[in-house]
Amino acid sequence: MPLLTTGQALVRFLDNQYISFDGKEEKFVDGIFTIFGHGIVCGLGQALDEDSGDLTVYQGKNEQGMAHAATAFAKQHNRRKIIACTSSIGPGAANMITAAATATVNNIPLLLIPADTFACRQPDPVLQQFEQPYSLSVTTNDAYKPVCRYWDRVSRPEQLMSAMINAMRVLTDTANTGAVCISLPQDVGGESFDFPGSFFEKRVHNITRIVPSREEVSEVIDVILNAKKPYIICGGGVRYSEAGEALLRFSHDFNIPFGETQSGKSATPSSSPYNLGGVGVTGNLSGNRLAKEADVIIAVGSRLSDFTTASKSLFADNARFITINTNRFDTYKLDSVKLVADAKLSLLSLCEKLSLHNYKSEYKEEIKKAKEDWDIEMERLAAYRYDKDFKPLISAFDKKTIPEFVEKTGGIITQTAAVALIRELIDKNSIAVGSSGSLPGCLQRMWTTESLYSYNMEYGYSCMGYEIAGALGSKLACPNKEVYAFAGDGSYLMLHSELVTSIQEGMKINVLLFDNASFGCINNLQMSSGIGSLATEFRKRDKDGKLQGELLCIDYAKNAESYGVKTYTARTLDELKEALIDSKKQTVSTLIDIKVLPKTMTDGYGAWWHVGISSTSKSEAVKQAYEDKDRNLKKARKY
Repeated sequence: MPLLTTGQALVRFLDNQYISFDGKEEKFVDGIFTIFGHGIVCGLGQALDEDSGDLTVYQGKNEQGMAHAATAFAKQHNRRKIIACTSSIGPGAANMITAAATATVNNIPLLLIPADTFACRQPDPVLQQFEQPYSLSVTTNDAYKPVCRYWDRVSRPEQLMSAMINAMRVLTDTANTGAVCISLPQDVGGESFDFPGSFFEKRVHNITRIVPSREEVSEVIDVILNAKKPYIICGGGVRYSEAGEALLRFSHDFNIPFGETQSGKSATPSSSPYNLGGVGVTGNLSGNRLAKEADVIIAVGSRLSDFTTASKSLFADNARFITINTNRFDTYKLDSVKLVADAKLSLLSLCEKLSLHNYKSEYKEEIKKAKEDWDIEMERLAAYRYDKDFKPLISAFDKKTIPEFVEKTGGIITQTAAVALIRELIDKNSIAVGSSGSLPGCLQRMWTTESLYSYNMEYGYSCMGYEIAGALGSKLACPNKEVYAFAGDGSYLMLHSELVTSIQEGMKINVLLFDNASFGCINNLQMSSGIGSLATEFRKRDKDGKLQGELLCIDYAKNAESYGVKTYTARTLDELKEALIDSKKQTVSTLIDIKVLPKTMTDGYGAWWHVGISSTSKSEAVKQAYEDKDRNLKKARKY
């Protein structure tokens, strides 16, 4: 082999990584997202310029944004294809830390290669170097350690080999995947080494299904046989295992309903008679009703987060738990009976064993009735309109906000009616992308999915700014499908830079911007907890020096239009309908600025969420909120 720089060797290695799943082999690394800076451009940048192989080089506009796009790309491929991300040192590297946490919490493979300061230390402190007096070995990149599944620093060229092999180990691990950080000092990136040819040979990483053990299957069977009304939680593990059909068979054969987590949604069709939709804090009427009545909860591929369990308050006190997961850590939650195995193989094995016992649950008409009741509620939400007798769906609100919003923007669209209309008009196989605010609640409850993997919701970290970048990543993964980013105005302001990248790449995405002139979700939480509307609405400062002045009204359509995006402003449902229909005809990215009335999002359905209410306050409303919290906490499980 000729001498190669560390950067050149890294590119060649990445270009030869493949995965095999259920006998299907495919290339693992699609390309590299980058924003070049002095720390990376002369090492890895030179290598990519000279010979990038079959890797596509993408130009990001914000390091966090491009890493979110890579995360969404990997999720859309069910974790079997990735785009690596590289940045310069200092602020460029720090910008990707939030994205690293987002990927790790959601168990999505994300390879990050931030540049680092000089290994030789000769020019210290180099431009953008972060120095700690107690240790010269500490750099900005050490901040990745708490939020990555694997972290390494390549301080010598030959270290690249063990670093990258371990990176691939983690990136292809179904139980413990997440962000991987390979820190690359800028001088090492350009240093040469006689790498052995074997390092660059084609590597096929087998993503294997963990076979359920006979002993654990037997324990699970014993619990289910004694269950009268079991209930399944369909988590992200069902999606990544491609276990949707197995779950449907399990539900049908044994008459067991299931609810979906945000990650599990679209692993099965919403039309299944056993699919009750969302469960938990953002769950719906039917999903939560039967979850509360269940005597056994079967969590398949779920982390059992507080939103799924309603802070451990949703289920009956005597309910038993079964957890099926490749991650042993997650199977130990809620004192569960554990089955550490692949979701698909586990469900098929349970089907086989339970059939021998002729098992059936004791549900009669409850499942059908729950779905029918939710259908009625969906009709109500879709028909929700603004008129002279208008009442917000969320009771806690400042009575001046809605009239002022209508006067200033002309917007009279309710959020629930907008979601229903969008679902009705766009293609059924379109991909919906979201992350934060009140929209994930509306979508988990109201969005229906008949097309597999058409719902890309990041809700493990609920990271504002994921929405538009995530839409780009989904589009890169599925270029022949329409992709819709559901974003609030707060998230748009926080991070929409990859909208420009979508124009650059000719990858059409559709941004549905729900503008309610606020961080609406947190404003709801704030006011329902007895707190005043403080710094959550977008208001100017008033004459008393407080952020209680007039509402800020922003023309987001004009902003996006300047990038080359086709834009629309919708103040009524008729205008929204026209915009949606016309946007489908476009070949460039679109943005619909939807002026949505505050406090018109879905809420409730019998779930409680534990937040830190102040135990001491002068406000009677805060005192009441604390009492409500204390009362609910006493009903919830302790661990």
